[in-house]
Amino acid sequence: MSDAGNLLIFGTRKGTILFDRKGSDWKYRSVSHLGLNVSYAALDPRTGVLWACLDHGHWGRKLQRSRDLGATWEEVPCPAYPEGSTIREGVPATMRYLWVLQPGPADQPKTIYIGTEPGGLFVSRDGGETFVLVESLWNHPSRPGWFGGGRDEAGIHSVVIDPRDSRHVFVGVSCAGVFESTDGGATWVPRNQGLKADYLPDSNVEVGHDPHLLVACPAAPECMWQQNHCGIFRTTDGGRNWQDVSQAGGPAYFGFAVAVDARDPQTAWVVPGVKDECRVAVNQALCVCRTTDGGRNWTALRKGLPQEQCFDIVFRHGLDLAGDALAFGSTTGNAYVSHDRGDSWRSLGSSLPPVHSVRFATV
Repeated sequence: MSDAGNLLIFGTRKGTILFDRKGSDWKYRSVSHLGLNVSYAALDPRTGVLWACLDHGHWGRKLQRSRDLGATWEEVPCPAYPEGSTIREGVPATMRYLWVLQPGPADQPKTIYIGTEPGGLFVSRDGGETFVLVESLWNHPSRPGWFGGGRDEAGIHSVVIDPRDSRHVFVGVSCAGVFESTDGGATWVPRNQGLKADYLPDSNVEVGHDPHLLVACPAAPECMWQQNHCGIFRTTDGGRNWQDVSQAGGPAYFGFAVAVDARDPQTAWVVPGVKDECRVAVNQALCVCRTTDGGRNWTALRKGLPQEQCFDIVFRHGLDLAGDALAFGSTTGNAYVSHDRGDSWRSLGSSLPPVHSVRFATV
């Protein structure tokens, strides 16, 4: 269980649920925000602060943090679109969803990014006391053409920071694609060459793609992976060119989640599903697919996972990796952990609420 951490954080439809590592096992620790919809929850490794993004439905979105691993929580001002902002002509921009909270780089200990719907990236430079809209991306010439995938409006769900250069940032937008900034967010360039948008008349458009999740290998940040609506794609040149590495005739094609090994950019994991109107496990049999050669070959890992009458799917933030350990949670409340890089799995629980996010942490 090398580098597995000692805490698992689940953001679910009914609260923030924590599990502690006890030797070679994981045990339930606590639940916070019981009954509330938690769209994303994670620990900031720089400060030890636990963050939770809440969706109160009719009462709006909330942002909370805990400095004592969930024993107590405090609400902080939620990111808000500036007065007068519009998604497009006649449609006001209001906060609809908090997709992801990404702690900034180590050399910026008070920087935090939040990706939202309807397509705004927010940044805090004071540890989360205040957030401001990154106007340069919001005002990108392509943004009026961004649109929603499974939701009404476009959403920023992925923020990837180059560990070698804190001014180098990528975001993943559904539906628009991947955008890169090399100047700390002052300017942005689309990086979608090689992607396919099969749902559009022109599948090779520059902007209009649907990357479900974007991740980078920490040891080789120019190597990124994305689980896309139209397949699995990989780049080895920092997003300038993407290659389709989906499995021909196999399950590794559609899904939401993807994880890449921290040291080996050739090794990645996805959790396949049946696309579009079904969104269930392929052949009603749950598996995690792994490649160790950059996507040329994929292996379906099934030991310990249900292989019949299984209707699970794993959302984009519902899979995480730490060393040799992986964990995921599904829309039907099943949670699994592996300590051998996915070769075998054990259940953490079969009656959790629908899981939106899973994150390892060390405390």
